[in-house]
Amino acid sequence: MRRNSSLYASSFSFGPGPLSTALKALIGANVVMFLGQFFFSIVTDVLGLRPIFVVRYFWVWQLATYMFLHGGIFHIVFNMLALWMFGTELERIWGTRYFLKFYLVTGVGAGVLTVLFSLLPFEFAQSVHRSNVIGASGAIYGLLLAYALYFPDRPIYMYFVFPIPAKIFVAIMGAIAFFSSLSDAGGVANATHLGGLLVAYLFLKGARLHPMSEVKYRYLKWKINRVRKKFDVYSGGRADDYDRRVH
Repeated sequence: MRRNSSLYASSFSFGPGPLSTALKALIGANVVMFLGQFFFSIVTDVLGLRPIFVVRYFWVWQLATYMFLHGGIFHIVFNMLALWMFGTELERIWGTRYFLKFYLVTGVGAGVLTVLFSLLPFEFAQSVHRSNVIGASGAIYGLLLAYALYFPDRPIYMYFVFPIPAKIFVAIMGAIAFFSSLSDAGGVANATHLGGLLVAYLFLKGARLHPMSEVKYRYLKWKINRVRKKFDVYSGGRADDYDRRVH
């Protein structure tokens, strides 16, 4: 007897699912830029986020380009792994267009808040002003927050060992980023992490409160009710009727 190997292969899966076209494009862009950094150091100097250059010379492109650069192989691997793990399900829920918009807005927004943070009259903030900030972590932290809002009780394995509900995991990561941003040792990256969390929260909160979103919701609801009346769709039979049908 021959066993159908495809049957056994389909019964096992790893991770949230295959990479979508959008995720492939984002990961590919990060990999290409990382290789560019490896061969040409000027890439990091020109495209990394230096708040002093944004403020003094108006190098505003750095607010977007910094999120495609990384400081080492582990930096990019873990960020891209997180992008796949948390971004896959969010893209399924939102759709590709909204997902990409959220990712880019949180990344750029985190960069803007990093620049504003660097202007604060404190030593730990001023150290950020002349630093070179790189990495997709601002956008990744935004995805983490969104994931925790949509799946608050889903376990995330911290350090790949300890299962923690997503809402607790994000709270812990946010607290670490906050206290680390107050020290010179971790101020650069962690200020951007906090920025990603804040922008993601405001983005999602604003989407719920935006007046046009409410208008669209009311219109779609009215349209659905109109279709129901047109085709006279209602539940038939009694609640305890075993042969209950929809007419």
